[in-house]
Amino acid sequence: MRRVRYRVAMSLDGYIARPKGEFDWIVADPEMNFGAVFQQFDTLLVGRRTFEFMVKHGKAAVPGMKIIVFSRTLRQRDCPDVMVVADKERETVAALRAQPGKDLWLFGGGLLFRSFLDEGLVDTVEVAVIPVLLGGGIALLPARAEKATLKRTGHNVHGSGIVLLEYSKEEYSPEHSRK
Repeated sequence: MRRVRYRVAMSLDGYIARPKGEFDWIVADPEMNFGAVFQQFDTLLVGRRTFEFMVKHGKAAVPGMKIIVFSRTLRQRDCPDVMVVADKERETVAALRAQPGKDLWLFGGGLLFRSFLDEGLVDTVEVAVIPVLLGGGIALLPARAEKATLKRTGHNVHGSGIVLLEYSKEEYSPEHSRK
């Protein structure tokens, strides 16, 4: 079954973008093979704000990727090259998971991440911590999120100082509740 993976870069102080969505602080690391990362996915799951940012910067299409935008304000007729989902996130994700293909990349914004996390739709959280302090911006996880217990499944420290942390959701068990 395909997984929903939230893979994102984050500053050391917990931001995924500057206040206006800028990501110029994310450094390229020669040890990270971005082509190999993109090869793990065939679908991007994005929120409206991330999609509008992509459009503004000429990246509304990503070769080899299907883009699904979760928005209650965008209309499908205005965005013919992507699939717009206004509601039924759970059903949409369940249908995508059941289809053959690669993993699903929950891409961009913290609001969609929070919504998916609250609905139990996120299978893994993969954060590349960039050694920079932004002092403000768009938080990895906006306030009012439900608690989620995760289990570390991997990590990698790069020479540039970037630390990639990988976590999977932890399944409930009676033993876990006693910890």
